[in-house]
Amino acid sequence: MPYQQIPEYPENYSPGNIISRLIDGLGYRYYWATDSLTKTDLEYKPSTEGFSAYETIEHIYWLSIMITNTAQNLPCVRLTPTDLSIMTFDSLREKTLSNLKKASELYTGKTKDDIDNYIIIIQREEHKGEFPFWHMINGPISDAIYHTGQIVSFRRTTGNPIDSKVNVFTGKARS
Repeated sequence: MPYQQIPEYPENYSPGNIISRLIDGLGYRYYWATDSLTKTDLEYKPSTEGFSAYETIEHIYWLSIMITNTAQNLPCVRLTPTDLSIMTFDSLREKTLSNLKKASELYTGKTKDDIDNYIIIIQREEHKGEFPFWHMINGPISDAIYHTGQIVSFRRTTGNPIDSKVNVFTGKARS
């Protein structure tokens, strides 16, 4: 699975490379946040009204689809409970990481003009909304980073913190 360690950084700070690196940072954090989760971790809910860790992971999966689809100018169609009911934690984790890796590769090297042409297309039945790419940064990418942090917090609460060797600054686990 991708993101056990963050990839080497690009040679320049092109707009696409910056977006790609944000996604790689998310992928690395998500990999370790979801590594070795137990049934107790997945079922943990901070309150009766809140999402469980598992439901949060489902949401991050949806965000990864939005991030990847936008890189291909494809519409983002909301997943249904039926879509999600057939997925296991392992498949959600693997597909999320694969989506993030694919998105990172798609954004790598893109120019300002390329980024200007990306549109977030959200499709709900016959309704279609279109949003400029700016919303990708403060929306799905930031939201996925935020929710990944929640998973880290939830698992700390259940007594199963992430591996202490994980270093999010370097993007590598210490030996």
